[in-house]
Formats: sequence, C-alpha cells, structure tokens
Amino acid sequence: MKNIILVGKPNSGKSLLFNQLTGMRQKVANFPGVTVELKSGKFGEHTLIDFPGAYSLSTLSRDEEIAVEKIHEAMHDDNTGVIVCNLDATRLERSLVFGLQVRDLAKQHDKALVFALNMIDEVGRFSHQVDCDKLSEDLGAAVFPVSAKTLVGIHEFKLALNEVASQPEKYIPRQRVPDDDSVFNVSRRIAKQYGIHADIVLKQQNTIDSFLLNSVLGGVAFFSIMFVLFQSIFTWATPLMDGVESIIGWLAVAVTSVIGQGVINDFLQDAIFGGLGSFLVFVPQIMVLTLIIGLLEDSGYLARAALICHKPLSYFGLSGRSFIPYLSGHACAIPAIMAARTIESPRKRLITMMTIPLMSCSARLPVYALLIAVLIPNTTYLGGLLSLQGTAFFVLYFLGIVTALIVSVLLNKFTENDSDKAEMPFILELPNYRLPHWKPLILRVLTSAKQFIRRAGPVIFMVSVVIWFLGYFPSSEHDLQGSYLSMLGQWIEPVFEPLGLDWRYGVAILVSFLAREVFVGALGTLFGIEGADENIAGLAENIQADGLTLGAGLGLLIFYVIALQCVATVATLKGETGSKKIAWGLFAGYGLLAYTSAFIVSHIF
Repeated sequence: MKNIILVGKPNSGKSLLFNQLTGMRQKVANFPGVTVELKSGKFGEHTLIDFPGAYSLSTLSRDEEIAVEKIHEAMHDDNTGVIVCNLDATRLERSLVFGLQVRDLAKQHDKALVFALNMIDEVGRFSHQVDCDKLSEDLGAAVFPVSAKTLVGIHEFKLALNEVASQPEKYIPRQRVPDDDSVFNVSRRIAKQYGIHADIVLKQQNTIDSFLLNSVLGGVAFFSIMFVLFQSIFTWATPLMDGVESIIGWLAVAVTSVIGQGVINDFLQDAIFGGLGSFLVFVPQIMVLTLIIGLLEDSGYLARAALICHKPLSYFGLSGRSFIPYLSGHACAIPAIMAARTIESPRKRLITMMTIPLMSCSARLPVYALLIAVLIPNTTYLGGLLSLQGTAFFVLYFLGIVTALIVSVLLNKFTENDSDKAEMPFILELPNYRLPHWKPLILRVLTSAKQFIRRAGPVIFMVSVVIWFLGYFPSSEHDLQGSYLSMLGQWIEPVFEPLGLDWRYGVAILVSFLAREVFVGALGTLFGIEGADENIAGLAENIQADGLTLGAGLGLLIFYVIALQCVATVATLKGETGSKKIAWGLFAGYGLLAYTSAFIVSHIF
C-alpha cells in the first residue's frame, strides 16, 4: 500500500494528530524545530509518515531545509499516495502560506491532498465557526475539522482518510495559486474570510506575555521557574525514590532468603540488588524531570524562555534558539545536539553543539543524587517546600550552565570571522498558551523512564556482573582487597589518589564512560561485595560509613558536572559535526578540565 505523508508548520498540532492517527507515543513539543527526523506509524493498511515542520517551501533554517527536501522527495516518489496538510485553525493565515505551497506542489505531481483543520476546539472557545465546505471550495481540496487534543472529528477524519487513500485520483487539488497573485495574498484573503481575527486570539496571549516577557518581571519569573524545576527533581521524587528503595530491599531479602547461602546468593545480593538495584532507585527523578519539562513545552512557555534568553545568550556568542537545545540537554545530550540543527548560524550551531555536553543530563541524576545524599544533610525549609539537597541540585545544574557559557565565550572568540557579521536576525514564533494534554504527557513520562532503563539497564547489568566477578574471585569470601578487581584498581589508583579517591571510585569512573549512570551501579556492586550483609539498597549509607571526605565528594561532583563521560554523545557529536577531531578533542578537553577542577576543589575543602 502507498504511503500517507503528514506535513504542516510547527506548533500546529501536527505531531499530536500523528499520534492520534497511529496510536504511537511520539514526543510532542510546543516550540519550532523539535521534529527534525521522519517518524512513521501504521494507519490501517497504510504507512503514515510525519514530516518535519516548516513555515514555507522557501527555507530559512536547517530544519526547514530538511523538511522541504523530504517533501520534494516524497512528491517524486511513486509510493506516496496521499498528502495530509495540517492547518492551525487559530492561525489560519500563517498555516495557509505553507499549505497553499504544498497544494500547488501536489497538483503539479498529481498527488492527492486533503487539509486537516486542527485545533478546531480552540476556535469554538472564541465563539467562532468555520464553514469547512466553503473553505474546501476556495482551497480546491477537502478540508476536515479536527482536534487532536480533544479528539473532535478524529473518527470521521480516519474514515475519510481511508476513503481518500483507496481512491486518491479523486482528491488531486483542483486549482493552483494564479501566477499574477502570491500565496501570501491568497492566504491573507482566505484567513480574513474564514479565520479568527488576530486581535481576538492575541488578546489573551498578550495579557500573559505582558508579565512573562517583561524586562524585569519576566526575568524573575524565568529564574523562579528554573529554580522550581531543579528543586522538584529532588524534592518531588524523594517519596517515590524511598518507595522504590523499600521495594528493592524487600525483594532482596525475600529472594536471597529462599536461595540460601552460596555463590548464587552472593551474586543476586551484590550484583543484581546492589548494582542494578542502586541504579533503579533514581528512575523517579528522570520521570519528574520529564514531567516538568513537558509542562513547559506543552504550555507554550519554552518559546518565551528562548526569547527571554536571546539577549543574554548573544553576549556569549549564542542565539535564543540555543536555549531549547540547552534545556533539552538536561534530559539527554543526544537529541539536544540534533535539535541544534534549528540554529541558522553555522558558527552558533557548532558552539551550541560543542557546549551541550556541559548541561547536566538525566544520566548524571543518579550520580548527583547519590553524592548529595552522602554529603548534604536532608534539611528542609518553608514547610518542606525548600530543601538543602534540592538547592544543591540547582547549584550543580547552574554550574554546568555557567561553564557552558564560559566555554562558549572562548569558542566564539577563536571562531569568529567576517561572514558571521551578516547573520540573519533572530525570528521566533510565539505559540498560543495552551493547557497540557495530560494523556500524552503521562505517556511521555512513562516512556522516558522505560527508555532510560532500557538504554542504561543492560549496560549496568553487564558492568555489574563483570565487576562482581572480578571483585568476588579468586577468594570467594567477600575479600575485596584480594580480588582481581583490587589488583586492577591498585594499578589505576595513583591517577585518582590526588582527588582523595581510592581505587573503587577510580574503577567506577572508568566504566562510567559507557554511560554516566553506570557509576552508581558499579559502586553499588563494589560496596555490596564489601558490605555483604548490610542494607543492600542503602548505597549512600554505606559510602557515608566508609568515610568519603567532603573535599573528595565535592570534587567528584564537579568532575561529573564537566566531564564528557558518554560514548554515545561523542558518537553523536562526530556525526553532527562531521569531525572526529572535534568529538574526541571535546572528550579530552572536558576530561582534563574536569580533573583539574576536581583536584582544586578537593584540596580547598
């Protein structure tokens, strides 16, 4: 069966419509440039492909260029049967500029095309109605009113789309924009006749923006929101973490008591519950981080944050568009580096990609949480709303951002050339404020946890098994000092001894290059072997009892703030920059900077 392709401008509900049509759990974000790859899913017997968003076939940015290239390829592809063009009913004129261009392209290539007039529920909220039959006549193609958020018209659209796909020749557009006119004039005329007046839509938006974009109050609101974001990662997740820790501890006792003493018991206790279990305790923090960022995305605030940050970021050689990859980098550096494609300036795009690894990604969360629990007392203020440990989290994230900005200044100084002085102005569309759609948001949170476990779990399991084997043998009597691992550790210990760390931390740091979160699992296995009958899931308590000094602990935290301890990120940098030299140069440079900073901090404290 032939493919159905879905196109439209950013912030028009296109990706959410794709989810509703296919049942897939694709991420939906409310800012330009989030979709830079093709997503496909099954729609009945057909394959539905979600194309990257674009404002026009005349491209301005790299992500639009990718979208337009793929659209032209699809038009020439015999496997393309139907084009679905998604329109934003609340901003009809802006959507029609791209929609009319796609319609003309479809007619030129004899492809069937239909329009999905999305967000029709928002139109009703403004007491407005759209005559879709007359709009279809004016556009020369069928128009179907839908709401991907409330599911209004979705069932009818599915039935109609199946009919279109079975008889595409009947849905080839009937007309094109006259040569003596332009898509801008036609879209303005049609939007004026059928769409909501712009002043009605903008009235509510401008009221909120007058506060959030105010030069003083907007900045205060921004820092307050960011502070709540990082506070919530620790404070909100603590009850869930305690619950997971209790479950793991209960399972450990239940399973090991049935098996009895022996090698298998020790393996389950030390490697599985001590190593893998110590990592699972921190999964709730990943879920909370995803939830808060999702709320900011879906509400429309992220685009405002990018606008607020444009001027201060420009002092560091960056763009307001760098904010979105930077914030995305707090979840994972890999998609954040890819999201930097939306930055028009090649130099600013490169600087952004090179500094994204300094954002504290979710893989660092288990490391931060473990060491903060060891070093910082669990003191709360304002009735538990503010915690000292949560504040420490904020400081670590803030330190990563500050380091990235300092590095950006240095990179900007050494890479600036004359061509950069003629760069395009910063242009960003501000989407409407909307209440989040809870179902995809919750699915996104659950999916992030599942993907985090799926990505890191197998690696941590393998590392835990290898570390357990090397640490358990040849003595088999919980004698870590006489193990193979100790022999290896003693060899590398001189490297980490200046930081106040013994060989166990050195081994954990080395293996965490596979994935930063492996550090927790590796230590969990090492302390599990050494502490045999102690609290299996209480790794923080075991480290405290072992006597990790404040200076060494803070130095270790600083090391993980700066070090590029992720082979997947190095590979992504190589792919996006096209340079091995840049990718491995950053790995070596950030590693040296991290070691030096950790050395200084460990000796100050």
